[in-house]
Amino acid sequence: MQTFVLAGGCFWCLDAVYRTLKGVQDVVSGYTGGATANPSYEAVCTGMTGHAEAVEVTFDETVIPADVILDVFFTLHDPRQLNRQGNDIGTQYRSAMFYDGEEQKQLFEAALERASEIWDGGIVTTLEPLGEYYRAEEYHQDFFAKNPTQGYCLAVALPKVNKVRKSYAEYVLAS
Repeated sequence: MQTFVLAGGCFWCLDAVYRTLKGVQDVVSGYTGGATANPSYEAVCTGMTGHAEAVEVTFDETVIPADVILDVFFTLHDPRQLNRQGNDIGTQYRSAMFYDGEEQKQLFEAALERASEIWDGGIVTTLEPLGEYYRAEEYHQDFFAKNPTQGYCLAVALPKVNKVRKSYAEYVLAS
């Protein structure tokens, strides 16, 4: 098993997408990259904690390669938007990859290079060393599945889920 910590806008979208993939064992929405210990959602939303909304994705590389997990990341969000994704604005919505060791850093650098060949314009995704990871409140875990008719889920998360389902069909769980 391997675990990646990735941030690319609201964690509800990342969580929703990664839960649809074969080989993903767990997805935990949370906060990382800031200075405040044990931040709350409300505190992170102020942009003052330095934390990003992120997901911790644990997956089985014998089922889904690490490169696919990372390429999905660059498919489901726009890595050219600085400190935002669509109408979600602030440093807490930044595009970032939090590496745990040199091996992950190299994997992340290679994924950034692949993404730069696909996306026009400058990618602003940061590579940051993984510090403390704080699990988000329970209502944020698997939010999309628990709230499929909620407006944000329908307007923002669902199109991202559908895009990944189409682009990575061979890795998508049967519905």
